[in-house]
Amino acid sequence: MTTHQEDDVNRRIPAAQQTHATPQSPTAPGLSRRGMLLGAAAALAAGPLAATAARAATAATAAPATAPATATGPATAAAARTPKVLVIGLDGTMVTRVKDSGAPNLAALMAGGLTAASSLYTAPMAGTSSGPGWSTIATGVWPDKHNVRDNDFTAPAFAAYPDFLTRVETANPALSTYVVASWAPIADTIYSGRVDTRVATPSAEYDTGTTARAVARLRDGNPDAVFVQLDNVDHAGHSSGSASKAYLDAIRGVDAQVGQILTAVRGRAGYAQEDWLVMITADHGHTPTGGHGGSTWEERQTFVIANGSAFPAGSVRHDVRMVDIAPTALAHLGIATDPAWGLDGTPIPALVPDDFDALRPQLTGRVDETGIAAGVLGFTRTAPAGWSVDNSAMGTGGVTEWRGWSFTTDEFWTKAQRDQNRELNVRSRNVFAVADSDEWADKTFQGNYDSTLVSPEYPVAGRSSVPVTFNTFYRPEGVQTARVLAVWDGGTPVEVKSFTADTNGRQRLDLAVPAGVGRLRLRFRYTGSNNWYWVVDGVRVG
Repeated sequence: MTTHQEDDVNRRIPAAQQTHATPQSPTAPGLSRRGMLLGAAAALAAGPLAATAARAATAATAAPATAPATATGPATAAAARTPKVLVIGLDGTMVTRVKDSGAPNLAALMAGGLTAASSLYTAPMAGTSSGPGWSTIATGVWPDKHNVRDNDFTAPAFAAYPDFLTRVETANPALSTYVVASWAPIADTIYSGRVDTRVATPSAEYDTGTTARAVARLRDGNPDAVFVQLDNVDHAGHSSGSASKAYLDAIRGVDAQVGQILTAVRGRAGYAQEDWLVMITADHGHTPTGGHGGSTWEERQTFVIANGSAFPAGSVRHDVRMVDIAPTALAHLGIATDPAWGLDGTPIPALVPDDFDALRPQLTGRVDETGIAAGVLGFTRTAPAGWSVDNSAMGTGGVTEWRGWSFTTDEFWTKAQRDQNRELNVRSRNVFAVADSDEWADKTFQGNYDSTLVSPEYPVAGRSSVPVTFNTFYRPEGVQTARVLAVWDGGTPVEVKSFTADTNGRQRLDLAVPAGVGRLRLRFRYTGSNNWYWVVDGVRVG
């Protein structure tokens, strides 16, 4: 496998100041750190966003920024105001360290809205680098669609999957769009020339210049959709690692800059008549010792903080992904998502938990697995209400966690064994079902892996056909099989789909309903013997 040097920092620093390293490896040395610019950032006042129009006029500028959502009141009132979107990207920032830092403005946004941590892909889909990360956030699709695998942008598919601001311009050219970024490829490459204004901040100005430009545009102009990228946390991560005091200092510095930007929003003359959605996110995480690009859990971290009229204060979700940012922004601006776009993301307020997600409170820690820390809660073999697992043909022994279909999370499953492509299961959300004969066979067993996941019965009376949709991630090997079977009114199972090749995406089966039938049950049967795995999630019928 070819390894691509992670050069996020070098591309932002004048050539005379660059030093070269290979931060892809968790043990690689940190890069030389340019001036952190924290002294100036710390001196910047972060004023609050008002809870009401009246509070907007009187709020004290010394307080941390509060959620713009609180300015809206009921959703019906917000709908009467002009929708606007601000997305701020904090390069290389980990939400766990944001909480550790005590950053007041980010803390206020989390307290006033939604916080959702999630995780990234790894190679061969893409490295945990800025190019793939910011492209995924901008386009609303995963790297296997937008085709940005590293920071070289060799053959991006932005014509097929444009950034969300380009989609805004296409849908409504009268709207004003703006991008300003400390990392030049964001403005120069990821966001297209259709965007009204794109600014790659001169390297010498770095995040101070990016912040000043964002503040000026928000305060003095009339933008409808804005993307801002700040870089210094990533720089601290490279030079000192995410476990360092310098990394926390950088978060506090960027928090002050976020406060300036939010104060500019609050200070707008028309703020009381505007409905602002603010989202904060990151492109990747960092190892404790510094660097990213690899497959460790720390490098794979990202998050979404969403603050607006649709998000309850202090809410937390486990089913939000970074691909949801673009469609959420579009929906807030009243731009409907066309299914023909092939987006992987969904507007966050439209996300509906599936039956498997209800299992999260029941998840337990490891039993036989040794690579998973004892405190990680992430699996159960008990199916949700209405579902069952048929292990009547299942072999005996093997690893307890994976003896037949199990229900698990990305953290638990990928930590069972890194770098076997489990990290590519990006289209599953929250809790998902997995049949993993590879991990099952890591302990003495007899017989073959043969397990069937059985759905509830769904009413289909009076219908000529019924759509069945689900996300699947299937990695085949050898003699393993993956079959979907339909059971009509308790009769003999009939195969309606089988998988024979690598598959990663949303599936749709349009099943013809036999005459006189009233009920449908689905069976997902996986067989193998120390082969790979099959993931099923988000099953919907009708």
